Amino acid sequence: MTADETGTGRSTDRRERRAAHRAHADYTGGVYGSMLAASVVIGAGTLGSFPRAELVLLLLLTSLVFWVAHVHAELFGARLARRTPDRRVILRVCREEWPIVKAAVPPAAAIAVSPVLGLDVQGTLWLALCVAVTGQVGWSVAAAHRAGAPWRLMAITATVNVLLGLAIVAVKIAVTH
Repeated sequence: MTADETGTGRSTDRRERRAAHRAHADYTGGVYGSMLAASVVIGAGTLGSFPRAELVLLLLLTSLVFWVAHVHAELFGARLARRTPDRRVILRVCREEWPIVKAAVPPAAAIAVSPVLGLDVQGTLWLALCVAVTGQVGWSVAAAHRAGAPWRLMAITATVNVLLGLAIVAVKIAVTH
């Protein structure tokens, strides 16, 4: 009996496909999701004091809505013109866009643990904003690294995303003062 007949060949093929997918993963959604999370934190901070649980829910639900919007746009914007997407394509697109949601988790977690750190509402918002911007930089550097970019290009993408993060911080400062 060969490996293919026992099914181990199929599981090896599946593992190889997953490894290839990870090697070619696109982290654009993570960068975008981190910027979205930072924007939600800024918006929530300008509207007054939100209980932490509401802000955590706002972050996670907003990211889910944007994830659905991106999945819809990818599936029905580009693919519908060619052919109706099948289950495999739908699941792949859902996975590819999932970093939008994943990027909201660290800022939401920062908000959730902020009472343990003794932070008030403003301190909590600043912590969540810093975590979101750090995530944005991390996602961009991970994308460059995964793509095999040289260190110079990784430094450039990190710098660009730090500058974008500082622009978000400047918006927060301008809006709240």
